[in-house]
Amino acid sequence: MTIGLTSTHCLKAVFVMYNFSLYLLTIAIWGSTWIMARYQIDSTTALQSVFFRYAIAAMILQGLISATRARNRHSAYIHWQFFLMGSFLFCWNYVLFYTATAWGLTTGLIALIFSLIITMNMANNAIFFGERPERSTLIGAAIGLLGLTLVFAEDLADLQGQGKFPAILLCIAATYLASLGNMMSKTLQRQGISVTGANGWGMTYGALTLLVIVLLFDQPVRFPTSLTFLSSLAFLVIFGSVIAFWSYLTLLGRVGADKAAYAMVVFPIWSLIISWMFEGFEWTPVKIIGVGIILVGNLFIIGRRPAPNLSR
Repeated sequence: MTIGLTSTHCLKAVFVMYNFSLYLLTIAIWGSTWIMARYQIDSTTALQSVFFRYAIAAMILQGLISATRARNRHSAYIHWQFFLMGSFLFCWNYVLFYTATAWGLTTGLIALIFSLIITMNMANNAIFFGERPERSTLIGAAIGLLGLTLVFAEDLADLQGQGKFPAILLCIAATYLASLGNMMSKTLQRQGISVTGANGWGMTYGALTLLVIVLLFDQPVRFPTSLTFLSSLAFLVIFGSVIAFWSYLTLLGRVGADKAAYAMVVFPIWSLIISWMFEGFEWTPVKIIGVGIILVGNLFIIGRRPAPNLSR
């Protein structure tokens, strides 16, 4: 009896630590990608920046799938789902985000807008899967979003009269596309498709879509060779695309879209620190209070979490 209870507690501890490590990995990487994206659009167009990023990432993942002999035959319907996931999650949402970056929005503000994905995921989860979020998740998310509002309240006020609201609308639309991509990933995981396999095909279709659009409507393809572009591209491909998406979508499949998306409320704090170091972001008492409220929301949702399902 004692040995059985000890084994169960050990399994629970491993479960929690693994999920926590996925949270930390997602937050650390995605909190850093926004500043890297700025170095991309300084060198080429938004369409070509996203194309280069996901074309290389797709080749890496397809190589991994082949090397591990995990390649499976999929029906035309599954490939259609891969295409939708790639369009939403690895294509048009990033084109819109990169365009908003080119229009002058700070990376911290873009990270704030993207954190709205937590509420969008909750809504889409209820619409497409009939899963209502737990009350503690809703309260924790509301607390976190309140904190984020305080963090960026002064910056939002400064945007009045600067003509940047179209860029904000682009970010909101991009965030909703990303949420739809999350739903497609969850659908594929429920059909037994691995996260790596779905990401590999999704990025492949996203890159192919961008290639067609670039050839038909964009400037002639030009691959920048500056050290700044290449180093930021390497980070975005390896960490921002291959590793972070695997980490986040794995978390989504394990704990659900609403809890996984809470990482999107936390990583803007890391984006703020990076923005402070490289973009001159200024900390004020209001911003510090906002960060504290975000942490309270995080502790609330973690502290009220039900016992994990060990069958996952």
